Amino acid sequence: MLTVRINEEPVTLPEDATVVDAVAATTGRSLNPDGTPADGGRLGVAVALDAAVVPRSRWSATTLTGGEDLEIVTAVQGG
Repeated sequence: MLTVRINEEPVTLPEDATVVDAVAATTGRSLNPDGTPADGGRLGVAVALDAAVVPRSRWSATTLTGGEDLEIVTAVQGG
């Protein structure tokens, strides 16, 4: 197991976890390897790893090693 900080909170993930795994753990949704929701719905989140934005196309290729800081932000619409 490894520990990362997600939105300033420590979170334990399995070894070799990727950004996809971190997003799934945070949102409580099952995700495909490409980061899209398995249910076909919309996800509406962005991820920064150690203050650098990670494009969704790189989520599954970005392996976490422990100690990283992730910010997972949800898009909100409103006026």
